[in-house]
Amino acid sequence: MIETVSYHINGLELLTESKPFLSNLRLELNLTAHLGILDGAEVIYVEKMDLYPDPRVYTQIGLRSPAYCSSIGKCLLSCLSGNELDEVLYSCTFEKFTMNTITQADEFKKHLAGVRNQGWAMDNEEYKLGHRCVGAPIFDYRGDSIAAIGVSGSVNHLSDAKLVFVIKEVKTAARDISRRMGYLE
Repeated sequence: MIETVSYHINGLELLTESKPFLSNLRLELNLTAHLGILDGAEVIYVEKMDLYPDPRVYTQIGLRSPAYCSSIGKCLLSCLSGNELDEVLYSCTFEKFTMNTITQADEFKKHLAGVRNQGWAMDNEEYKLGHRCVGAPIFDYRGDSIAAIGVSGSVNHLSDAKLVFVIKEVKTAARDISRRMGYLE
C-alpha cells in the first residue's frame, strides 16, 4: 500500500515538474512535446502539449505505442540492464511500420548502445512516414530512468537543419527535470 501511494505521489511530482519544460520546448521549437513512461515493451504517453492540435498526429495522453520505434521508448529501453532488456525484447513483436523500422532484436540492441552513449534517441520516420521525434531520458534521485521527454513533428518541422539545436534543447530540458527530481550528476 505504501509503495503504491509513493509511486502515485512520485508520478504527480514528475508531471508537475515536467509541464513547464514541456511547454517551453513546445513554444521554443514549434513542435509537439511529450512525456512518456515505459510499460514493458510499450510507451505510455502521460502528457502531451501541442502547439497546433492536429488530429493526424498519432499520440495522445494515455496512448500506448511500441517502445522500439519511438524516441521516448528507445531512451527508456537504453537505460535497462542487459537482463531487463532481454526480458522486454523477448515479448516484443517488432512489427515493421515503415521501411525505417528496426525489426531485428540484435540490430536494435546495437542501436540502443548508441542511444545510451549519446543520451538521446530519435524516431526517424520509424513509426510513421513523414514524422520524426527526438527524446531524452529523465532520471530520479537514485539515478534510475523514470520517464523520457520528446518533441515531434513532420520532417519539414523537425528538419536536418534544426536537428542539432533540437537535440541540445531536449537534452537540456531532460537534465533540468532530472535535477528537479533529485538526480545528481
